[in-house]
Amino acid sequence: MFNLSGKTALVTGASRGLGWAMAQSLARAGAHVVLNARDAGALAQRAQSLQAQGLSAQTAPFDVCDFEAARTCIDQLQQQNCDLDILVANAGINHRHPIQDFDHADFEQVMKTNFSAIWVLCKAVSPRMIERRKGRIILIGSMSAINARPTISAYVASKGAVHALCKQLAVELAPQQITVNCIAPGFFATEMNTALIDNPEFNQWVQARTPAGRWGHLDEIGPAAVFLASDEASFVNGLIMTVDGGFTSAM
Repeated sequence: MFNLSGKTALVTGASRGLGWAMAQSLARAGAHVVLNARDAGALAQRAQSLQAQGLSAQTAPFDVCDFEAARTCIDQLQQQNCDLDILVANAGINHRHPIQDFDHADFEQVMKTNFSAIWVLCKAVSPRMIERRKGRIILIGSMSAINARPTISAYVASKGAVHALCKQLAVELAPQQITVNCIAPGFFATEMNTALIDNPEFNQWVQARTPAGRWGHLDEIGPAAVFLASDEASFVNGLIMTVDGGFTSAM
């Protein structure tokens, strides 16, 4: 079960954090993984790491906010007979300021990176998936779109839009045998959260507030992506899957 051999997956934001963790899991399940991020050097090292394990990987460096570059990359992959069976739209950013101090340009950048870029990627991969009548689209939302926190209005808004887009595309693309699901991670120990982890008060709050009593480990996010990408998940569509140690289930 959950064998992805013969399938190709594009993972954005794959040079570190949750994206890298999911890319590794997909590769270990047999998928050929196309690693995306802005840093070509970091991507090359990640691809070499997978290849050294006998896994299949290549790189596709581009900024997801460069919409033309994203579309061109996907077109080029298809021209190379590298049809994408799986899209994991993971790349994202955050800014933390109270709304009265939040710069509008920062708000627009978060929305562009976390939401508009995902819409563009879905639009780019869908024609070929529709033509082939198969595909798995996995969007990365956030627990913060379900239970909000202060100072991250742009992040919450962008991830809430991702959750809504997941459901809309699931309905739109289901007749073409394409599933669209969303993973909503809780608090994971990633580089993006280093400042929060290093803050004793916040770190203690996360551990006390999460029923599991800890931050998520990176190797705990990949299996969710493998499941949603698999043939076994063919009737799972429009799901917002929280991977949060029970955080959103607790009062």
